[in-house]
Amino acid sequence: MTGRRAWRVHHNQPDLKGQVALVTGGNSGLGFQVALGLAHRGARLLLPVRHAERGREAISRIKAECPTAQIIPLPLDLSSLQSVAECATTATKYTDRLNLLVNNAGVMAPTRRKETKNGFELQFGVNHLGHFALTAHLRHLLENAPGGGVVVSVASLAACKGHIQFDDLQSRYRYSPFGAYQQSKLANLLFAMELARRAGEQGWNVHARAAHPGWASTSIIANGQAASLPAPLGRIEQFLGGMILRVMGQSAAHGAEPILYAALSPTARDGDYYGPQGHQERRGPPGPAHIPPTARKGSTAARLWDVSERLTGTSW
Repeated sequence: MTGRRAWRVHHNQPDLKGQVALVTGGNSGLGFQVALGLAHRGARLLLPVRHAERGREAISRIKAECPTAQIIPLPLDLSSLQSVAECATTATKYTDRLNLLVNNAGVMAPTRRKETKNGFELQFGVNHLGHFALTAHLRHLLENAPGGGVVVSVASLAACKGHIQFDDLQSRYRYSPFGAYQQSKLANLLFAMELARRAGEQGWNVHARAAHPGWASTSIIANGQAASLPAPLGRIEQFLGGMILRVMGQSAAHGAEPILYAALSPTARDGDYYGPQGHQERRGPPGPAHIPPTARKGSTAARLWDVSERLTGTSW
């Protein structure tokens, strides 16, 4: 067996012993499966979580499947720029380098507009700005990694329908749950492309790629739109959404494979995008993904970068 399918089967490769990886949202869903995959390969994990108890549960689950796993929990609330900065500072107490950074955590389509602690629209603030700031704060650890640390931004098929509304980035004048989500996922993709471009041009010892999971069955619906609805409607929304993803999509474990592929495959390249290879990229083994035209506009990526630096108070 050869090619991408073989990469899926040989899930214990490559050997990551001695390497350090940080995965946001690693306590559940895609993030958990990515963290588990990295642990099986021998990486030491930094696992930032918003809720300490959920973090402990995730660590217990990972160690049940991978008893030799080395995992350090870190506090992180991506809706707070102060928490983001503190998480990065705490990380330096445990390691002097970071081989892998997987920006995975996210919020999906709450029915009503919500804001982060810094006044950003929740999805744009958590999905994009929080990860933008975290990566900036961790850049020195990434550059300390031999050969350069790899940053994988987790986007979504929703990015294909997204537009960056520079005149209303925070959706203050018009809020669309899925419109804001699509914008945030396009921002994830643009960030990966621009980080790869700037790293190459300016000689940063950092690699950047993006990936999406296709239609993966995770808890993101329950934590997003379903959580904003009254209890009976929320349970129905969660059930129907999960059923559709299971029937037409794939499991979280399979959805994590394009992310691991982007991070670890020797054929993955900086500035590229990876996802499932099946019908409409909803499911299947990992490989190159379609990059929407909106993500190919260098002027948009550069402008978003500059705005993100200003909004987060970070400088590269």
